[in-house]
Amino acid sequence: MTRQTAAAGGSHRQQVILWFTSFVGMTAFLYPFLFPPAEQGTLGSVAHAADAPIVLGVLLLLMVVALLAYLSSEAMSSKDVAVLSVLAAVSAVLRLVPAPGGATAVFFLPIIAGYIFGPSFGFLCGSSTLLVSALIGGGIGPWLPYQMFATGWVGASPGLLPRRPRQPRLEVALLAVVGFLLGLLYGALMNLWFWPFVFQPQSPGQYWQPGMALLETLKRYALFYLATSFWWDALRGIGNVLLIVAFGGPVLRQFRRFQRRFYFRVSECP
Repeated sequence: MTRQTAAAGGSHRQQVILWFTSFVGMTAFLYPFLFPPAEQGTLGSVAHAADAPIVLGVLLLLMVVALLAYLSSEAMSSKDVAVLSVLAAVSAVLRLVPAPGGATAVFFLPIIAGYIFGPSFGFLCGSSTLLVSALIGGGIGPWLPYQMFATGWVGASPGLLPRRPRQPRLEVALLAVVGFLLGLLYGALMNLWFWPFVFQPQSPGQYWQPGMALLETLKRYALFYLATSFWWDALRGIGNVLLIVAFGGPVLRQFRRFQRRFYFRVSECP
């Protein structure tokens, strides 16, 4: 049996775990719309205060299961785990680097890692990055598991793109476009962790209320998003573009060099 065959055998398990984890994450984001909070306030500080520890515990458990599935399938070795740990630590430090507006360097490495090593690796890289960042910067709160899910999806999404190693400029351009869109989507998704819990009487047309129809909910959220976080998210997306254009090519080459060095074929003797 080759290592590639073993990895392929494990890829189905990894996909199932990633899809199940994503289902859990989307359920955590959206369940307040199905089971409305008892009351809404003018601030989102109490959003998910009761259930966030449970969501975080489930997410951490699923991350461990995904890592064990990787290791058992031989699709990941101890060297890969070391690289994953280093990437998460470096990305967490990059998050602390000051940047204008909503720009941040935290998504750069998860995007590149997810593109090269696949969606499951990208999800682990993104979610681990936010966990390490929270531990370093003291950013632990009810928002943390939602940030981990969202950043995990930022890392996983590029793994679905077609690989174009013989067209490096096109590859970087594609990742830059995706990086801009992911900057917007991250902010649009993260607003949902607190939006159902908030109501501002002075601008009621931007907030959700229990029993509201789907189209009206989407309309109000669009108004809320444009009025509050769109420009910050656009700056985040532009930051992703600048980093990918400036450093994406060299980092892609280094990641591929790692693949060629440590991902080898092991064949049975006849």
